Amino acid sequence: MPRTKTSLFSSVLILSFLSLGRDLPAEERPNILIILADDLGFSDLGCYGAEIKTPNLDALAFNGLRFTQFYNTARCWPTRAALLTGFYAQQIRRDKVPGIRSGGGGKRPSWAPLISTVFKSQGYRTYHCGKWHIDGMPLKSGFDRSYYLRDQGRFFSPKVHYEDDKKLPEVPRGTGFYGTTAIADYAIKFLEEHHKKFSKQPFFHYLAFTAPHFPLHALQEDIDEYRDIYKKGWDLIRKERQAKQKKLGLSLGELSKVEKDVGPPYHFPKALEQLGSGEVNRPLPWDSLTEEQKEFQAIKMAIHAAMIHRMDIDIGRILKVLKKNGQFENTIIVFLSDNGASAEIMVRTDGHDPKAKPGSAASYLCLGPGWSTVSNTPFRRHKTWVHEGGISTPLIFHWPKGELKKGELRNTPGHVIDFWPTFTELAGVKKIPEGFIKVTRPGNSLVSVIRNDSLAQPTLLWWLHEGNRAIRKGDWKAVEAKADGRWELFNLKLDRSETSDLSKTHVDKLNSLKSEWEKYWQQIQKQARQ
Repeated sequence: MPRTKTSLFSSVLILSFLSLGRDLPAEERPNILIILADDLGFSDLGCYGAEIKTPNLDALAFNGLRFTQFYNTARCWPTRAALLTGFYAQQIRRDKVPGIRSGGGGKRPSWAPLISTVFKSQGYRTYHCGKWHIDGMPLKSGFDRSYYLRDQGRFFSPKVHYEDDKKLPEVPRGTGFYGTTAIADYAIKFLEEHHKKFSKQPFFHYLAFTAPHFPLHALQEDIDEYRDIYKKGWDLIRKERQAKQKKLGLSLGELSKVEKDVGPPYHFPKALEQLGSGEVNRPLPWDSLTEEQKEFQAIKMAIHAAMIHRMDIDIGRILKVLKKNGQFENTIIVFLSDNGASAEIMVRTDGHDPKAKPGSAASYLCLGPGWSTVSNTPFRRHKTWVHEGGISTPLIFHWPKGELKKGELRNTPGHVIDFWPTFTELAGVKKIPEGFIKVTRPGNSLVSVIRNDSLAQPTLLWWLHEGNRAIRKGDWKAVEAKADGRWELFNLKLDRSETSDLSKTHVDKLNSLKSEWEKYWQQIQKQARQ
């Protein structure tokens, strides 16, 4: 494996607050709440540079930790698999591997259970709310309770959703249902039930919002909050976000150059025709757009902001319940996104009515590359690419009882594969149930990063999605976009936004990283066939 391995059973000395669970009774072990957003970009929270109002998440960040180099897999289902199993998605057939059933329809091998199964074996109650996008069903994957919102194309009227793996009735339009709020309602329901019936047990809660993934559907009151903000255009908003990032102490380098010829990763010409002449599938200079295009684009970003704003409001309701029930202090809360903001433009599900109010149930809009370039400020490219814009997103870590140094940044790289060793260590898991460790997990425990922003040895990370490839070792990153057909090389310590390609001046370094990428890919393919 290419990463320095930290054993789940290591006896590394750590601060007392990070030694929990070794000898503590169950009721004193930390609760764990993972909050996952969908298609939220690096700069889409107030505490990461946005003009979007996210006071609840900002409070968690400024009273906890913010990571500046935290990574995912560039896409929804591979990230979810990696997060919950501790493996790269290809290792467990949840991203494409040649010659075997894999990718979005791939089935995990028996040696890759979800982390919920481990926590359940350790006396935790386990809960899931929201998006799933993993093979199997939640209760059969180690969760005690679940609200599974499978229909992601209808924020107001889902036809497919489940409670405890049992299908619920379809929701008609006009009933007041909104997906983000419904997910939070179920989370509150489970937390209240836990407090009343299982207060002596700790909980593990995986809360996966569908916002702000397309279609851009939001409550009208929230859209109105942002209606006029984005009329100034994406060029200016991006510069304003970078300026705010600098004020917040986020040292991320300069703005990446806008790649005007890079549009959506998949081309749907019929969708562009349906959406009309206001749609733009390239991040062109704002001043070059027609007035119709400016109006159309501005309202799209207003809806995106509204979706994030409402998610923050609903997260606030959940935090209020934790505080009311006396659970907040000893609950580890992490917030992250499954990939960077999306440049996709398409029309699915119930189609798009051009006469419908933007953001309403009858509309079907996507963010597109102009605004996803803003959302991923200051980085390059978007969801599905493995440049920084596609794979680096916020990570907030909050834990009052952990006595964290409030408001600090963590600049050491981490990845969703690190959640398994990190949380099992923090929860004091002494023994992993037999059969769970047939294949060594590639992740590192981030406990030392949480404590003092360091790992024992430089991190090495690996990516492959839709033919886009990357590998990072220490500060060096080699990356290839399939469509470009060539590897680039960057020193991320000096050039986080990937603006200066060093592939021609550091040929030996590039060749070394390419060789390591290929060697690891061969290992992964063997594991995927076990």
